[in-house]
Amino acid sequence: MRVKVCGMTEIDQVKQLDAMGVDFAGFIFYPKSPRYVVRHLTGEQVKKAKLRLGKVGVFVNATYDEVMKQVDSYGLDMVQLHGDETPRFCEQLSNYITVIKVFRLGEDDPIDWLIRPYQDSCDMFLFDTEGVGYGGTGKKFNWSTLKSAHIDKLFFLSGGIEPGDAEKLKVFAREPVARKMFSIDINSKFETSAGVKDLKKIRTLLDSLKNNG
Repeated sequence: MRVKVCGMTEIDQVKQLDAMGVDFAGFIFYPKSPRYVVRHLTGEQVKKAKLRLGKVGVFVNATYDEVMKQVDSYGLDMVQLHGDETPRFCEQLSNYITVIKVFRLGEDDPIDWLIRPYQDSCDMFLFDTEGVGYGGTGKKFNWSTLKSAHIDKLFFLSGGIEPGDAEKLKVFAREPVARKMFSIDINSKFETSAGVKDLKKIRTLLDSLKNNG
């Protein structure tokens, strides 16, 4: 099971995640976020680190030029769109870089209807918990809402994943809908403070996911 750790602000921690075998690191380019990467790391620092893991830039209603500027500056491999971006906007970006469109779901949201307009305009989806404002909520996402959905695109599973969730994740991974699950996405439940990760908790989760599944 692939793992993405989002909200990175320290290059030493990113390097340690890389050495640990984490698959993706998320860098948040949303000025209102306490994990706004531009306050902490330069593009040069990130590029110089020569990371093997995938670098994902997280954006909220940014302009095309803003996104492409940071893709270039930080050497991003993917962009994750967390706002009200249109299918057309996703399509424009996907000509140049892998695009992940985020859907923040409530209990009774019609998932098939929500994702349909984006089916052909982005590369992957990410499913998170509905909340006020933009960005992650840290709230637990009821994964069972996905079970009846027809998701024919690779997706990231997010939404308040906690250190003790390895067994639940392995159970979900056996569901038919999970055949398209590309990676899980973790953030605030694995932090000591905003943007500073508890690497021990992340390593424990990685080890637990590897054991018997």
